[in-house]
Amino acid sequence: MNPPLLSVRGLRTVFPTRRGPVVAADDVDLEIAEGEALGIVGESGSGKSVTFLSVLGLLRPPGRIEAGEILFAGRDLRRLPHAELRALRGRQMALAMQDALSALNPAFTIGTQVTETLLTHRIAPDMRAARAQAAALLTRVGIPAAAERLDDYPHQFSGGMRQRAMIAISLAARPRLLVADEPTTALDVTLRAQVLDLLDTLRREDGLALALITHDLAVVAERCPRVMVMYAGQVVESGPTEAVIARPRHPYTRGLLESLPRLEDPDRPLHPIPGQVPDLARLDPGCRFRNRCGMAIAECAAPVTLQPAGEGRLSRCIRAPEMAP
Repeated sequence: MNPPLLSVRGLRTVFPTRRGPVVAADDVDLEIAEGEALGIVGESGSGKSVTFLSVLGLLRPPGRIEAGEILFAGRDLRRLPHAELRALRGRQMALAMQDALSALNPAFTIGTQVTETLLTHRIAPDMRAARAQAAALLTRVGIPAAAERLDDYPHQFSGGMRQRAMIAISLAARPRLLVADEPTTALDVTLRAQVLDLLDTLRREDGLALALITHDLAVVAERCPRVMVMYAGQVVESGPTEAVIARPRHPYTRGLLESLPRLEDPDRPLHPIPGQVPDLARLDPGCRFRNRCGMAIAECAAPVTLQPAGEGRLSRCIRAPEMAP
């Protein structure tokens, strides 16, 4: 594998509340190489989006990064002046949000929103060149008659076309890293496949590093060679996707898989994960999944760290060896 383009170590992101601090991302480590797709999986509130908002410097106050190192192409993002981080974020790191209708400004045309990025980062020298490049970008992401649609507003695009337009805006400056936060939310199966095919093509052709945030393990299984599973703000398992799905080394990952229907066995009963996610403002030092885990023992009340669990794999479970085949 290529050396990491993005390397995060010990990330801890906290939101102060009246009930006490909420640790939304706790001791998160991750790496993504150029041209690689990393799938980040977990239910709502697991810390997936907060982790990458922290990486991109897009946390809204009062949220703050309390600890950790974030290196992008060897540069420490936490030490960069705000102006340099903003320029780097637009030019080399980009975010595609999960709801294109909300992310796109309804008061401006699609062309205006694409050209703004091109002009802000000086990709195009003037408006005429910017419109030509905007049309080329929209064409590349699969929007037909792109030059004619530059003056259309977001509500005039279908859901799939809006999603493509948002990806075009994210890619306008040809970034090296794209964070795609639930990019296929609310899309039908056909449109979902088209958007994911587009991201695969961009990775192959441009060497784009992709962080694909999703709650859908099936998407990760199809598109991402590596997966990172998060629960209650922590990484609980990571490794090659095929191995993690075939032989999970954490009870939470296994619970996610057992709650999914399978085409090859449609009559197989589904087993939802019992219980509730712990209150992030009232955490104790022990395993955060133990109140929902059928394998929990007394030792799970002690702090649990990520440990090697096979070739290229990590698990935050003291009983991971027992889950090996």
